[in-house]
Amino acid sequence: MSYTEIEYGVQDGIATVTLNRPHRMNAYTYVMRTEMLDAFDRIDADDAVRAVVVTGAGRAFCAGADLGGGGDTFDKEKSKDMFAGRTTSWRTAPRATAAARSRCASPAA
Repeated sequence: MSYTEIEYGVQDGIATVTLNRPHRMNAYTYVMRTEMLDAFDRIDADDAVRAVVVTGAGRAFCAGADLGGGGDTFDKEKSKDMFAGRTTSWRTAPRATAAARSRCASPAA
């Protein structure tokens, strides 16, 4: 899968997932959700990955939900399946996961 709203790479056993919508302060979208789930599936399948860093391009880590869709942003029918039936591997994976935030003295783990 090619990505349009995230970047993904692995180097020296460390996977990096970068939210890549700096023009929107990396606001979360359904496309980003799909891409992140795919990236975490790839991480889960790669035994060489020992740690995961999640970061954001530009000046913000993530501004939250992209409200650019107006009233559809919180439409129950569209949003009810956002994570339904899915436990993302980063929650249960036997790897260290850290969020690297801009201008933050200590990253969250």
